Amino acid sequence: MRETPSRLASLDAFRGFTIAAMVLVNNPGDWGHLYGPLAHAHWNGWTFTDCIFPFFLFIAGVSMALSLGRQVQAGADKPRLLLRLARRAALIFLIGFLLNLVPYFHFDRVRIPGVLQRIALCTLLAAPIVLWCGWRLQLAAIAVLLASYAVLMLCVPVPGIGAGVLEPGMDFGAWVDRALLGGHLWVQSKTWDPEGLVSTLPATCNLLAGVLAGRWLAAGPKAGVDRSEQTVWLLLAGLACCWIGWVLDTMLMPINKSLWTPSFCLMTTGWALVTFAACWWLLDANPYPALRARAAWWARPFVIYGMNALFVFAFSGFVAKMLGYVKFARPDGSVRSLGSVLYEPIAALPIGAVNTSLLHAVLFDAFMFLLAWIMWRNKWFVKV
Repeated sequence: MRETPSRLASLDAFRGFTIAAMVLVNNPGDWGHLYGPLAHAHWNGWTFTDCIFPFFLFIAGVSMALSLGRQVQAGADKPRLLLRLARRAALIFLIGFLLNLVPYFHFDRVRIPGVLQRIALCTLLAAPIVLWCGWRLQLAAIAVLLASYAVLMLCVPVPGIGAGVLEPGMDFGAWVDRALLGGHLWVQSKTWDPEGLVSTLPATCNLLAGVLAGRWLAAGPKAGVDRSEQTVWLLLAGLACCWIGWVLDTMLMPINKSLWTPSFCLMTTGWALVTFAACWWLLDANPYPALRARAAWWARPFVIYGMNALFVFAFSGFVAKMLGYVKFARPDGSVRSLGSVLYEPIAALPIGAVNTSLLHAVLFDAFMFLLAWIMWRNKWFVKV
């Protein structure tokens, strides 16, 4: 029985696929021309794009389970591990906050929430549960967090609106964000934030689901469970989560990423489990060496991308902001951003506006992959 290695090719590949997808959907040439799956659902419902952020949280949970499991077995002090995780969460939060500040540094109205900020808060909330609770209590924690969130959103009345109103800016979570964060919310809405405080509770459950998956993989060799059997159980768990998410969508709260409803949490957890199970079997559990080697060859670009995912995400966001910030004066007196100037020759191609917009995103992704490849080639790995 093979031991679970310290670094899983499947996890790196899944992480790389997810960061490549995030860079792709975040950098179209024209936000007004997108293929449906590459845009977020307007409110209720979901698209491929809506699954990307939950995948990151799930991946963070798998990594946390494997890393902390090894350290605890080696006799590491749990309070010290908790402090280390808190410091890491604070650093991730700070990176996300600085990205929001760039390039104008308007401290009076800078957005406080964000993607990295939510990852940091979820890590902080999950850390004591992961360190001091067994898998049963971790599963119970997921149930308690989802139930608590549902009660808050459906039963607590919002002043002037009432209870259980799940429309943009009218829900309990939006009210809390306005009360605590004031003018520091998402600029496109100003009255609510897709990475708000209350919806961090169910988002933490996506991370904890990844923790349970990581524990299952790590426990397999000791329990005498074959890797193929582990794959089957991951697939079954994923299908079960998707089904429960569908039931909750029809009976409790709709699938909604902006609210991060329990149905959304479970549906995206299900897809994360299914996708990770496929990566795990192809790259780590596959009993056929030739097939595993071929799969590893095809997955290599994603593995390379995944080994510097945090840096790629932060740097790609910085570059995108600079493309909009740097301006050029044209002979006719108009001012164009660097991004617009670079997009002009692509937009002129006779392939349709949606395709030129997608081509810009693909080229941007390719540029970021080239950077990730250079870093991988030189063994430069940025970690926090």
